[in-house]
Amino acid sequence: MAHFSENGWQTSARIRTLEFDDDESFTFVRDTNSIETEAALDGIYVIRTSVSQEELDDAKAIEAYKGLSVVERNFRNLKAIDLDLRPIYHYSENRVRAHVFLSMLALYVTWHMREALAPLMFADEEIPEHHDPVAPALRSRAAELKDATKRGADGEPIHSFGTLLAHLGTLTRNTVEFTQGVIIEQLSVPTPLQRQVFELIGSPIPITIGGKSTEQKH
Repeated sequence: MAHFSENGWQTSARIRTLEFDDDESFTFVRDTNSIETEAALDGIYVIRTSVSQEELDDAKAIEAYKGLSVVERNFRNLKAIDLDLRPIYHYSENRVRAHVFLSMLALYVTWHMREALAPLMFADEEIPEHHDPVAPALRSRAAELKDATKRGADGEPIHSFGTLLAHLGTLTRNTVEFTQGVIIEQLSVPTPLQRQVFELIGSPIPITIGGKSTEQKH
């Protein structure tokens, strides 16, 4: 008696049992127990974990699995979308580690910026509570309105994180040097959207890099 598994057909191995005869012929029978077991799992996604039930019950295990999508999205942002981790032009282990560490710090800052700037983006700020972790995630009415109208609660256009950064990139700081050696740093007039971004992240618009000066009044 042999299981039909040597050829790699794992599904067949679970539902058939082969018997080889001396005359090089064989017969097979359906493994009804295996078939019934497989049928009972049709349409069911099975999640297994090595963590004990006391530490991670069924609902939390499902939530943890679904949370992996957030981790995967952050890795995509790290590698290509927001931060462009690669290519790495370093040839020593310490420098590569430092490069990745700084990229992780940047990802951490990016996450907090996305959270703070959610009112200006398509992010759902009022995710409905649900008690069934298996049920599909629902979007709030406010988020659906954002998608439909492409505008926020204040009537202003909704942005992606990338378009917000691009708009912030138009805020310039100009250094003017006079013949007498006098140097003046002049900040361009921030747009209402740029001001709102800095208000949401809780930071004044800096005039100088690394200094204590803040936005001048216009």
